[in-house]
Amino acid sequence: MSVEELDQEPFNAHEFVERLAWRTMGTKAKNNHDEFDPMMLHNAFEKMISDLKDKNIQMEKKVEKLELACKDEEKRHWQRVAELQKRNQASYSHFQELDERISLVATKVVHLGDQLEGVNTPRARAVEAKRLMNYLNEFLSDDPPKSAVFTDPFQLQLAADIIQKLYLIALELPVAERFDMARQKIWNKYNHIENELIEEFKIAHHEGDKRKMKKVALVLSNFKGYGTCIEAFIEESQKGAFFKADPFDDVVPLCTKTSDVINSVFSSPDTVMSRFVQNLYNGRIQDYITEKTLKLSEDLSVFKMGNDSLFLSKLTKSVFLKHLEAYIGIETKYLKERCSSHLQRYYESRDHQKKHIQSGGRDLQAKIGTMTKTNINIGPAIENYGGETFLSQEVTISILQETKNAFKRCQVLSSSLDMASNAVKILDVLIQYLVIEHIDYAIEIGLQAIPLPDPKSQPEMYFFDVVGQANTLFHLFEKQFMDSLVPLVLSSPRHGECLQKKRVLREQIESKIDTGLDKSITSIAGWIRNILSAEQKKSDFKPEDDDAMMQMACSKVVKFMATILQSIHTSLDGKNIQVVLLELGTRFHRVVFEHLQQFQYNSLGAMLVICDVNEYRKCVKDFKIPVVTEMFEKLHALCNLLVVVPENLKQVCGGDQLIGLDKTVLHSFIQLRADYKTARLATLMNQTIISKDIYIKKTNYFHKKCLNLIKRILRKIRNKLENTTIHSQNLKQKYFLFSTNKIYNMSYVYNGVNSKKKIAKYLKFIMLFADLVM
Repeated sequence: MSVEELDQEPFNAHEFVERLAWRTMGTKAKNNHDEFDPMMLHNAFEKMISDLKDKNIQMEKKVEKLELACKDEEKRHWQRVAELQKRNQASYSHFQELDERISLVATKVVHLGDQLEGVNTPRARAVEAKRLMNYLNEFLSDDPPKSAVFTDPFQLQLAADIIQKLYLIALELPVAERFDMARQKIWNKYNHIENELIEEFKIAHHEGDKRKMKKVALVLSNFKGYGTCIEAFIEESQKGAFFKADPFDDVVPLCTKTSDVINSVFSSPDTVMSRFVQNLYNGRIQDYITEKTLKLSEDLSVFKMGNDSLFLSKLTKSVFLKHLEAYIGIETKYLKERCSSHLQRYYESRDHQKKHIQSGGRDLQAKIGTMTKTNINIGPAIENYGGETFLSQEVTISILQETKNAFKRCQVLSSSLDMASNAVKILDVLIQYLVIEHIDYAIEIGLQAIPLPDPKSQPEMYFFDVVGQANTLFHLFEKQFMDSLVPLVLSSPRHGECLQKKRVLREQIESKIDTGLDKSITSIAGWIRNILSAEQKKSDFKPEDDDAMMQMACSKVVKFMATILQSIHTSLDGKNIQVVLLELGTRFHRVVFEHLQQFQYNSLGAMLVICDVNEYRKCVKDFKIPVVTEMFEKLHALCNLLVVVPENLKQVCGGDQLIGLDKTVLHSFIQLRADYKTARLATLMNQTIISKDIYIKKTNYFHKKCLNLIKRILRKIRNKLENTTIHSQNLKQKYFLFSTNKIYNMSYVYNGVNSKKKIAKYLKFIMLFADLVM
């Protein structure tokens, strides 16, 4: 038996020993105990034990070899892992470089695309302008237009587009003989093409070509005759539509059939459908009811019914009386449904769900954030809705058109006693849905979207757009108030009530707009303060070399202010621009002034801050507000104190721009100089202040003496003139010249510019008086 059996699987030690003993002793020893030889078995076991020890030694050597091989393999494995990590790191670095290059290329591509678009857009406009100028030149000539676009009937829609643009140009042409003929020719061609389009629309409607009808209606939507096109469609749709004796049986099928056509053809199917139904009511249905009622009254007139000739007319009127009694309730209910529908469709188109506005949390949040210099969110998060103002002229015009029709119906259907009160109820609906639920709601949303006073990123000022659009829409409301409502309530006590309502509404909206503008300006000032504090450090204004460059903070502030100025000019108008810019310029000056007082400046740093303030001064010149410009001029003059040599400080402080400033302001700016202590500027400034006080005292004393002297001179001139004949001119001149010379001599008591100017005024006054009396 060999040790190879040890490698067999599965291995059992007991069976191995049994097999060894059995093979050693054989089958005879098992059956016959006399033949059993224990020494043979002992020798076999010792030999096997020796073999197993040898086998164990071989296996240990093999294990050692395998362990060494495993260690070598493990070492090679970690070396490969290290190499792979290095390669991975290198690949990651290459990937980052590639990503940066891709981003750079993408940025360049986008920039190139913008440049190409910026070049192509003006070029396309120039080409279009040249084309229109060529067509306009044809109308300026004495001959009729010869271009194929105006003569080819298959290019009617292209001709319509061109003539519509030429029509707008003709409206802007100056009133002159050379343009009158061209203007008239353009108008004639405009009307001719408009009529052809309407005829083409009628033909397409008769043929049932909805696609062509839609195309022509889209072109006509830019023409004045678009309403005529709709009327033609309504007229053509009702031709041959009433077959039965009772037109009520034909109305619903006709509206169902026509509604499909309207939805397929017109861009605003609701408006067209409402005009179609209104035409049915005001036309066919009204004529039918009137005809039936009058025929009944005529048939009944053959009977004797007393001496009242208007008896049947009163009865006819009484038939509709119960409907007229409930008229205003039905009117206001219908008007509310229509206005609510317009608003709901608009907000759904903007994917907006109207919210309940809570302004208290934002105000408290802003106040606590200002006190603690941090933004603490205790209210709803700021959401600017991507710049959406939630104000629509289309919705406003639709609501105003609904109320305008309501006011007309009120005038026709209301009695003289109820007309004013009914008109006021319609006004209440208009105020509720237009002013409160649309204009006021948009202002509230705009107030919530204003950034906090200390924004951490550049604020988006959409509230200026809200103010401009709200102002426009409220003016439209006021126009309808004067045009439609006032004639109905003018002769009643409700007129004053309506004016009071409008005044209260205006004051409330103006108050909210003022609050929003103040918050917007505060946020703008906060962002400027953040830019300056983040970009400029104390060491920036103490550079050691001449290579110091101007800080980026100034350019960022100027660029930001330019965008704000453009937004204000775009959104606001009239005196509102001046008021807002005055407040904005004042806050801007305060932020810059307070920021500059936080640093100390050496000569190079002073030059840098003068350059910055000069840029700010150029920026505010675009405001065109003299007060703001003057404030920055004085700030620039104050900054000059930082570079003036100490010997000239006294003279500069007495200059024209700084003469009116408080001495503490001058002193506080001079203290910002790096050489304030080394050059002993405190002592010099005290002397300057004392000299200035002495100058003021001397000047006041001198002016007082001059005034008394003038009084004495005038008194002497008057007395002398009373006692002197007319021919004694030399004596009169002697007194006058003596007095004036004396005043000139006194003007040199103190060598001051302002003193000389005031003395000059006094002398001018004396000369004028002397001319009168002499």
